[in-house]
Amino acid sequence: MTTIVSIDQGTTSTRAIVFDERGAVVASGQFEHAQSFPAPGWVEHDAEEIWKNVREAVGFALARANITRLDVAAIGITNQRETVVAWDPATGRPVHPAIVWQDTRTQPLIDRLTDEHGRDAFVQVTGLPLDAYFSASKLRWILDHVEDGQGRAERGELLCGTIDSWLVWNLTGGVDGGVHATDVTNASRTLLMDLRSREWSPTMLDLFGIPRACLPEIRMSSDAYGRASRSSLLREVPITGVLGDQQAATFGQAAFHVGDSKNTYGTGNFVLLNTGREPVFSDNGLITTVAYELESGELAYALEGSVAVTGSLVQWLRDSLGFIGTAADVEPLAASVDDSGGVVVVPAFSGLLAPHWRADARGAILGLTRFSGPAHIARASLESVAWQSRDVLDAMVADTGTPLTELKVDGGMVVNDLLMQLQADALGVPVIRPEVSETTALGAAYAAGLAVGFWGSLDQLRGLWREGRRWEPRVTDDERKRAYAAWRKGVDRSLGWVD
Repeated sequence: MTTIVSIDQGTTSTRAIVFDERGAVVASGQFEHAQSFPAPGWVEHDAEEIWKNVREAVGFALARANITRLDVAAIGITNQRETVVAWDPATGRPVHPAIVWQDTRTQPLIDRLTDEHGRDAFVQVTGLPLDAYFSASKLRWILDHVEDGQGRAERGELLCGTIDSWLVWNLTGGVDGGVHATDVTNASRTLLMDLRSREWSPTMLDLFGIPRACLPEIRMSSDAYGRASRSSLLREVPITGVLGDQQAATFGQAAFHVGDSKNTYGTGNFVLLNTGREPVFSDNGLITTVAYELESGELAYALEGSVAVTGSLVQWLRDSLGFIGTAADVEPLAASVDDSGGVVVVPAFSGLLAPHWRADARGAILGLTRFSGPAHIARASLESVAWQSRDVLDAMVADTGTPLTELKVDGGMVVNDLLMQLQADALGVPVIRPEVSETTALGAAYAAGLAVGFWGSLDQLRGLWREGRRWEPRVTDDERKRAYAAWRKGVDRSLGWVD
């Protein structure tokens, strides 16, 4: 049996998934990594722990599938975006914990640059507003806070990049000739790449003072990155696909036509809309990004709406409030009541991303009475996931003028049937879950497989997509309007909390 191995390095865990020629899951391995919160607004990961988990997940998946490297045609990688790592190429050791995409410690730098230039001053170059969400300011912080960081970066004595480049470097040999490369989708999330040339922008490198010498080479999403090193279980297997996680999910949903879209429910929620070969810029709070670029010459841009806190809200209910024992327990708890009892949860733990872009917002639970209990808060939390997605989708409709007729969904939270029903009710259109819900890993596998001829074309991949389940709206328009008005009132109350 010939297969593709996909490494899916996410915000809370790392998975390795083996796919067959039908795009079906053969086997998988998964390991969580620690989340570190050393100060308010700070979120860090141990990049060495992540690399260890990658190796263990691959070994676990190969063993479960009862295959060896000789049965693997190619490796695909997908990863949490915007999270940055800086490491010493001589030792292979990170010089600082990875700063995670959710981290907001660099807001003062972003505020200063915004005051000087304007929040949207570089949107036409990068597709992105000036925001602490993106990688550039996080990398600037690391260079400012490790010994001789700037000098070492300028001399090539530090390598810097997003998680994909850390994994590619290690997989291809690390200190023994590792390849320092990233793909165009991850590079488009750094605030450092020119959207049209798809190269590092001298303007943005100068703005943040980032030396070009420390950055990876930007490659296509489906490309020959190198081969796994001889010390790897996958030794000599080519690495031929790399995509940021949300672009990978879009690819896995076979959203190859202009107007195709998807919503991924993970640690956060991310809606992407394929806009074709030319970048489209939003008037309604969305960002412009690269969807994919292939060896065949296929290129697509996308509009994206990013929501910071959805799946991590369920983790908060579990770990901080103790309402549930496992993440799966949130569905029966929320389903134990008919509605939220007037409770609204706005999970602006580190501000609000699209379409609001308000770093001054903070989380709020509103509408509490003596009647309110954990079940109402749990249900309101799931409702907040649906309403945040609606905010983004409404912005997409406003930008494109094309009404939403259905929503394709994927990600870890889509196993929650109640959430999917709440999403259909919030939107007033059907919500569709594919048969293979692991679309993020599948998208990276598709990109890798295309490069080695495992699959022949985008049309072939489109033919592999199969509907798994569909949810139709169950509430009236009046009920939907009243509930959405309460949500909007809650969002308004959360704004301006941080001076």
